[in-house]
Amino acid sequence: MVAISRKSHGPALAPVPERPLPGTPRELFDSLPPLPGLRTEIIDGRLIVSPVGTPEHARAAMRLFRAFIPLMDERGWEGFSGNVDVCIDGSRDPVEPDFVIAPFDCPRWGNRELFSSGLLLVAEVVSKGSAEDDRGKKPVIYAGGDVPVMLLVDPLTRPASVTVYSDPKEGRYQVTSTVPFGREILVPHPIGFTLDTSVFEEVL
Repeated sequence: MVAISRKSHGPALAPVPERPLPGTPRELFDSLPPLPGLRTEIIDGRLIVSPVGTPEHARAAMRLFRAFIPLMDERGWEGFSGNVDVCIDGSRDPVEPDFVIAPFDCPRWGNRELFSSGLLLVAEVVSKGSAEDDRGKKPVIYAGGDVPVMLLVDPLTRPASVTVYSDPKEGRYQVTSTVPFGREILVPHPIGFTLDTSVFEEVL
C-alpha cells in the first residue's frame, strides 16, 4: 500500500510576473543562488552542476598553483585555483577552470567573472566525470575565447600526461605539445615558463 500525505509542504511554485522564467542557459545560470560545494558551468549549451573534485584532483591543481607562484610574484600576476568563474568572450558562457593566471587588472563580466580574453593561462585537471569535456570541449571553448595558453593535466590517461595548447586562431589552438608526467614542458608566450611536470607524479 502507498500512503499519500495531504499535508502541505510549503507554498506552491509559480512564475513571478516581474521575473520571467529563464529562457537560456546563461539566464538560468544567472538566476541560481550560491551553490557551495558545487561547480556550475555552461559547456556546449549545457548547464552543468557537478560536485567539486576529489582530494587528488585538488592536490594536482594546487601543485600547479605552487609551481607558478615565483613567476606570478615576479610579474605581479594573480592566480586562482578553482575559485573564480570565467566568462567566455562572445558566447558569454561561464566556466570554472581548475587554475587561472590573470593580470591584476583583468577585465570582468559583472562582479564575479573574469573575461577569457584578458587571461594569460587556464588549466584543467581531468577527472572521470569531466574527461570528455576537459579533453574535447574545453580546448575549443578556451581557444574561441582567446585564452592564449591552456594546460591540460591528465592523470587518467596512460601514461599520465600534461598537454600545452597555444596560439589560438579562428576558435582552435594551432600548437599543442604533450609530455608524460616527470618531463619538463615549455609554457609559451605570454607565460614563458618551463614547467617540471614531476610535481604531479605523487598525485597518481
